[in-house]
Amino acid sequence: MDGTTTRGRTGGRWIQRWDPEDTAFWEATGRRTARRNLAFSVLSEHVGFSIWSLWSVMVLFMGKEYGIDPAGKFFLVAMPTLVGSFVRIPYTVAVARFGGRNWTVVSALLLLLPTLAAGYVMHPGTSYTAFMLVAALTGFGGGNFASSMTNINAFYPARHKGWALGLNAGGGNIGVPVIQLVALGVIAWAGAGHPRIVLGVYLPLIVLAALCAALFMDNLAPVRSDTRSLAAVVRERHTWLMSVLYVGTFGSFIGFSFAFGLVLQNQFGRTPLQAAQLTFLGPLLGSVVRPLGGKLADRFGGARITLWNFAAMAAAASVVTYASSIRSLPVFLAGFVALFALAGLGNGSTYKMIPGIFDAKAQDRIAAGATAEEAAAWSRRMSGSAIGVIGAVGALGGLFINLAFRQSFLVAGSGTPAFASFLAAYAVCSALTWTVYLRRPAGTPAAAGDAAALARV
Repeated sequence: MDGTTTRGRTGGRWIQRWDPEDTAFWEATGRRTARRNLAFSVLSEHVGFSIWSLWSVMVLFMGKEYGIDPAGKFFLVAMPTLVGSFVRIPYTVAVARFGGRNWTVVSALLLLLPTLAAGYVMHPGTSYTAFMLVAALTGFGGGNFASSMTNINAFYPARHKGWALGLNAGGGNIGVPVIQLVALGVIAWAGAGHPRIVLGVYLPLIVLAALCAALFMDNLAPVRSDTRSLAAVVRERHTWLMSVLYVGTFGSFIGFSFAFGLVLQNQFGRTPLQAAQLTFLGPLLGSVVRPLGGKLADRFGGARITLWNFAAMAAAASVVTYASSIRSLPVFLAGFVALFALAGLGNGSTYKMIPGIFDAKAQDRIAAGATAEEAAAWSRRMSGSAIGVIGAVGALGGLFINLAFRQSFLVAGSGTPAFASFLAAYAVCSALTWTVYLRRPAGTPAAAGDAAALARV
């Protein structure tokens, strides 16, 4: 087998044969090709995350003249997470249908729509409905994550998936703090009355991401559209169990990223500039440590890292709840930044568990008579589909978090009740991880294809 790029299927750069599990193939040509595709996948996903989180910074420019109260702003920043979660499944399917390179080009260019639309409506006097519709368009950026992760999952062997997927996702996640830093620079330099400068920065970056994908990425011909795998994944109980865990990790990361600035303004009285000076810290740290979560999961087991991570998130949430109740900004910042870092770490470890689960189940297929190659291909199809579904459900966590903040500020005038609910949710996720993926009844050996057994590896 080789990684030769040829023309096939629907034209363009298609690699006809791809076997990353073959060590000789991987060392000869696979590693170099996979790394090149990973690099430009990160660029596209990075820009996608920035546009997805666009309204988390646009609300910093929306003063009293816009006539939108805090509850309305929390709902506004929740809209992109709702749309982004729903488009993740079709974006996942699109990779197999059109090719990873081809879809990366298309998905990058689609980001022009919400960016140009935001430039058109971003001024006082625009109706709240118009703002909501444009915010919904930025959900396209959330879909980029699912297609990018599905594509890179197919390029890498199981032994390197934790690191590769963590690096891909971490590089994309950094798009959140980067756009927040851009907004900080604009507010500091031009003031809060010039939000269109932020949009002007990103329009050429969108075009650059699409151009680089067209010139340097590849499609994998063996990765084909398989609706049966998607249907099978939906019926698989581990898909939904992992979705719950991913709501706790990625849902926390994206939800807190979108809401952080609003919480600082409304609970601690920060000005837009003061809020912008702090909002990027948590998302930046959470993005940087995500590859570390994947690396630790590769070494110690995804379930083990995920378990301890959720326990630590519950502890950090208790600190934030206390700080919120006494309105101590320094303690609040320390706890909240820790939550971001732990959410990023958990993102990497949970994503490592997904291909591990289906690799374990592939052993059952080998025991039933399938060849190792057939079982590996099945595992790649199933884990690719699962990544899309789990990513879609996990993104809804961002919606839940912003709606929780909205209700908390409406009822209590602070975020304290919301933080208390997050603490309880992390405790539940920790218990779920232990019960399903680590606990083994005494005297019961794990079967060769036991999903929990391989999730620990």
